[in-house]
Amino acid sequence: MIEAVNLTKRYGTKLAVDDVSFSLQPGQVTGFLGPNGAGKSTTMRMLMGLDRPTHGSITVLGKPYAEHRNPLCVAGALLDAKGVHPGRTARSHLRALAATHGLPDARVDRVLELTGIDSVAHKRVGGFSLGMGQRLGIAAALLGDPDVLVLDEPVNGLDPDGVLWVREFVREFAATGRTVLLSSHLMSEMAQTADHVLVLGRGRIIADAPIAELIGAGGRRTVRVTSPDAIRLGELLRAEGARSTQQSGGNELELHGIAAERVGEIAAGHGIVLHALSTDAASLEEAYLSLTRGELEYTSDPAAAQPVAA
Repeated sequence: MIEAVNLTKRYGTKLAVDDVSFSLQPGQVTGFLGPNGAGKSTTMRMLMGLDRPTHGSITVLGKPYAEHRNPLCVAGALLDAKGVHPGRTARSHLRALAATHGLPDARVDRVLELTGIDSVAHKRVGGFSLGMGQRLGIAAALLGDPDVLVLDEPVNGLDPDGVLWVREFVREFAATGRTVLLSSHLMSEMAQTADHVLVLGRGRIIADAPIAELIGAGGRRTVRVTSPDAIRLGELLRAEGARSTQQSGGNELELHGIAAERVGEIAAGHGIVLHALSTDAASLEEAYLSLTRGELEYTSDPAAAQPVAA
């Protein structure tokens, strides 16, 4: 369990985290989202004892991380995959970490195997690819077999097989009754991995909800219907209050403000043949962009991307 109470962090005049409170329960993967500069990294650093809160507290299993006698066995974290001496081998790096907690070499071998880098365990980390470095970082986080796992952008640089492995692993990890906090900018991946979502904007919480609830509240559903009699069907649906757009080809309608079930009922009641009827659910990306539209600290100028005439 992770709990923050009135958590605040100020760097000079910059308020990075502003009176944040939340509680993350065991047995679920919590997605940690927010624009660049929202305060996510600062929050995770305070969680792992790397930064001290200006005010408030953040605890792991009831105590600040640094106060646990065996912190690596309480919470494992991947915050910076590059934070490894490049001259060390993967195995020697993990053995050094294991020695701080009296963990056996067998545990080092286990996490190397678990993360798929046992074949390169004796290679120097300086020669690792980005994806291999990420796997080593995850191995270090798992070394103490912790109850809490904190991962910041864990799929950066991973190939599709690695991304799938991370997704399945963290879900299995949470299913054993443990807690996962997962930060990522990849909305499609987060939508398939997280159970709950915590969204920060300018240092404050702007959403704390189950992912299905967030998606349902943040985006609209689109109904698509294909029929050889699309024009007449569109007239009938507009009379019901639906907003329709006829797509290229003429036989497909894109509808808003009406449920797919009602479209089917109206078509059946008027003897109209349907070739296809489906609902496009709102996406996590749509819900996230809607939430954070006014919370961006860094924005780009679309005009700057336009080609300059010769």
